[in-house]
Amino acid sequence: MMAKVNWTLAFLFALTMLANFTLRPDPSVPTLEILPNMVHSAAYASFTPNPVLPEGKTMQLPVPGTLPRGFQPLHYQGTEAEALRAAAELKNPLDPEKAMARGTVVYQNFCTPCHGGQLRGDGAVALHGYPAPPNLKGDKSMKLTEGQMFHILTFGQKKMPSYAVQLTPEDRWSVIAFVKAAQNQSAAPAPVPEAPK
Repeated sequence: MMAKVNWTLAFLFALTMLANFTLRPDPSVPTLEILPNMVHSAAYASFTPNPVLPEGKTMQLPVPGTLPRGFQPLHYQGTEAEALRAAAELKNPLDPEKAMARGTVVYQNFCTPCHGGQLRGDGAVALHGYPAPPNLKGDKSMKLTEGQMFHILTFGQKKMPSYAVQLTPEDRWSVIAFVKAAQNQSAAPAPVPEAPK
């Protein structure tokens, strides 16, 4: 059975093809601007005054309820009860072997000053009069789940501050993988170089 031809569409197609070859624009002539105000809009630097926007500010707050690209909300609070809930619910989403390389770097940069290269709480900060942090190879630390460790890194605990601003969620999970691997080793791990003093 032969397909029907829509002669109107065929004619319009042929007409547009003909117009394409006969009405080619001259490259030396500027093209027609349909909405010139969008092409030539006034530019304002981020922190400069802006007479057009609310409150005269160029930089505006995001619309309520929006999230930055790549941000995953964490539906926990910084309480002890929420830490227990995190212990039961949160699991490390990263492949431990792949996370180890990054976790080593994160530990060296952010954790060694307090916890030391051997994870024993004998870092440079503790040697200079600040109360020693927990030994990450001690019984209590060994019993912490990945979820509890993530909660501690995110919200802080006792004298340890929150590292949510300094470390992305991926970096927090990476350093947790490093610490868990170091805890699980039967022999002492190779020492992590101390941070510069």
